[in-house]
Amino acid sequence: MAMLTPGVAAATELLATPPSPWLGEWSRFAAKLRFTDLSGDVVARTRLALLDCIGAIASGAQEPECQALAARMIAREGGGDAPVIGYAGGARPGTAAFLNGTAGTMLELDEGNQYARGHPAIHVVPALLAAPRGDGAALLTGLALGYEMGSRVGIASKLNVAMHPHGTWGTLGAATGIAKLHGATAEEFRGVINMASTLGLATSRKTMLEGGTVRNTYAGVANMLGITVWDLVRAGFEGERDGVATIFGHVSANDFRPEEMVAELGTRWEIARNYFKRHAACRYTHGALDAMAKIVAEHGPLTPDQVKAVQVHTYVWAAQLDSPAAPNMLAAKFSIPFAIATFIRHGAATVPAFRGPAREDPVTLALAQRVAVDEDAAMTAMLPGLRPARVAITLNDGRVLSAEVTTNRGDTEDPFTEAEVREKFHDLADPIYGRDRAKAIEEAVLAMGPHVEATSLVELLAR
Repeated sequence: MAMLTPGVAAATELLATPPSPWLGEWSRFAAKLRFTDLSGDVVARTRLALLDCIGAIASGAQEPECQALAARMIAREGGGDAPVIGYAGGARPGTAAFLNGTAGTMLELDEGNQYARGHPAIHVVPALLAAPRGDGAALLTGLALGYEMGSRVGIASKLNVAMHPHGTWGTLGAATGIAKLHGATAEEFRGVINMASTLGLATSRKTMLEGGTVRNTYAGVANMLGITVWDLVRAGFEGERDGVATIFGHVSANDFRPEEMVAELGTRWEIARNYFKRHAACRYTHGALDAMAKIVAEHGPLTPDQVKAVQVHTYVWAAQLDSPAAPNMLAAKFSIPFAIATFIRHGAATVPAFRGPAREDPVTLALAQRVAVDEDAAMTAMLPGLRPARVAITLNDGRVLSAEVTTNRGDTEDPFTEAEVREKFHDLADPIYGRDRAKAIEEAVLAMGPHVEATSLVELLAR
């Protein structure tokens, strides 16, 4: 046998290595799963995740970049029956999945999962809505299963620290959801999982820190590829025998723990451990913003001219967001100094508080320069279950106002009520659809189940 460079395996060695046992167990589980296997709590949470994504997509689609992108792509390719949410026109399924996934991440308001360290639903919902099949029960089952696959890979591996999670394991989520919608067999699920694992993006965390808005397309690409994976498998293409272990154990991530893929499989559903967001900014800012809300609740509103300095202590990933610069909306949403400053200036971290005039406001920008952010190692040690932050505001009159939180509002440890999630949906969707149409969409989502056609929701989403 020829000598090889250390660390490089020959084909005979690779082929002699059996695939991880979890893959067969997962594939069989996915093929056998039925809507009736989901508990009432899981179904209710899945409906809310679907509703939340639709609201985030509809509102994000109003950003000028999204409107221009949809217009260009539909003009080039022609229209279609798949709804482009928040846009006056439909598209082909792959294009609609891409556009809706992109719009859903524009405002940093889509739900997420703290244990997976990412946003699973927005990587699955656009694909399912672009290619609906069957009734509402099938749609919800596909969403719960796709969410589970993406989340489990996120939990079982550690992405390289330089990578952004969007567009990585989310492709697996989209592909798994689509495969379930089409009634895939266990063997087809195995092919889908292996195929999708090698089609994720090589994303960069630096992109979000610089405000590179290409980052908003990552979830769109994952949804589009999720649909494509099913076509590839049905057409006879084959993937690596154990693609997840390779990609998420060696290529884009490391420390892949296959036991996490099947731990409590079918009883612990990740979509039931998700979080919802109200602050229109990166989740890493939310601990500091929640602490700000506590300060305002106790001491009343503040004005920028009252504030001498602000000190924020938080966990490592949040402490990365220490730049006060806000050259565009995305950069502003990934800046704790700007988020704190615009909260003080406008009374909340709403969607308008990060847009044009608010983002360019010189008073807000000057205040952001007076906000310092540092890591607290003890807070970092509380990850991933908790997301703590401490804020201390020094006023010009010498007083110091402070507050601390251990986790974000909306997390499983401090969840929003169903009524609060529904209120958020209307805040986002009513301006686009009108109150009556938005109410009809809400009712259609919350009624999703057996014998309720998924196409009825799709028709409501088309403007």
